[in-house]
Amino acid sequence: MRATLRRHVPLVTALLTIVSLFVVVAAVRQFVPEALLPALPEPVLSAIPHANALISALAIGTITYGWRSIRDGRLTDHRRAMGASVVLFLSFLGLYLLRVAIEGPTPFDGPQALELWVYYPVLGIHILLAIVCLPLVYYVLLLALTHAPSELGETLHPRVGRVAASLWLVSFALGIVVYLLLYVLQV
Repeated sequence: MRATLRRHVPLVTALLTIVSLFVVVAAVRQFVPEALLPALPEPVLSAIPHANALISALAIGTITYGWRSIRDGRLTDHRRAMGASVVLFLSFLGLYLLRVAIEGPTPFDGPQALELWVYYPVLGIHILLAIVCLPLVYYVLLLALTHAPSELGETLHPRVGRVAASLWLVSFALGIVVYLLLYVLQV
């Protein structure tokens, strides 16, 4: 299985990306049948954005630590940190998709000028980076799972990983800015 996956990393990356984007669009557009969604009490739904802001901050920390670890030659620390980053990302995404599938996207309630000139540009860049980095993260993860550590330097893992980590960091940071604009800085 691993050998087959190794030969088809680009194809599997594309398939995972397409399925992931389909699931995100289905949740955001509220196409998920209600019967598939759990009945969550309002306090739980209301806590999700705050939990996701914390998860995003933790992910920024783990990605940064993983990047520094590999630069310092600490492969085990790098693998653990990036593995933790993937788990944090999946936790964030699962919570976000659950909430948005149940309640829909959160509207911006601040001043129209702030919405137009700050909120939408930040949200747009955040979403664009999240979409762009998704296949990159899948690709480097699949390379890491299908190659021995000694082989990864001969693949695109280091080069694509630097780009993926950079975009991932900015996307998580902008996600925190979106959270602040929606839930903390309301005028």
